[in-house]
Amino acid sequence: MPRVFVQGTPVAHHSRYAPEAARGTVRRITETGEEVLHRPCRDVTEFGPDLAALIDDMFRTMYVAEGAGLAANQIGVDLRLFVYDCPDDDGNRHLGHIVNPVLESPTVGRRLLDDGEGCLSVPGALMHLPRPERAVVRGQDREGVPLVIVGTGYFARCLEHETDHTRGHLYLDRLTARQRKDALRQAAARRDEVHARRAARTERLSALLG
Repeated sequence: MPRVFVQGTPVAHHSRYAPEAARGTVRRITETGEEVLHRPCRDVTEFGPDLAALIDDMFRTMYVAEGAGLAANQIGVDLRLFVYDCPDDDGNRHLGHIVNPVLESPTVGRRLLDDGEGCLSVPGALMHLPRPERAVVRGQDREGVPLVIVGTGYFARCLEHETDHTRGHLYLDRLTARQRKDALRQAAARRDEVHARRAARTERLSALLG
């Protein structure tokens, strides 16, 4: 039976949205070409109410944008941090946040999964991209406590994608030149539709979460 994992720990049940979202404010999502997305982010060194408030805003913004993960630089904040609410291939739900994430590199052969991947900062584009089927990310929680998150399948893709963001890389950087052009064409054609959908979801979530 599918389970729910919060910060890597199984829980009996969980609400539709992470509780952080009810406290957060929707932020503008940055898009490819903006400098903050294309340089490595700074380490988080201060753990306190400002960091907690940032995580709240990130959860709310992620839900408005219908994302599975969101990095801080995607709302213009130059810090190594991301949030996630993502299923794996077995239907398990994983949600939480990771501060100062470090993706472990496998020392032996790894199996790749070639599946569709998109990015909230490249709105409307979807491209196939091979990613390792398993990911291990080490980091900290909002209080600075060390944690390790392990993901497989689609959740592994999410962990890898978001950690890339904190290093100043978009999934576009892993595509061929021809594929990048295709992704950017998709985004140009669908951007207005995506933004309209986000605006509508902002209103619906406000009614649900306050």
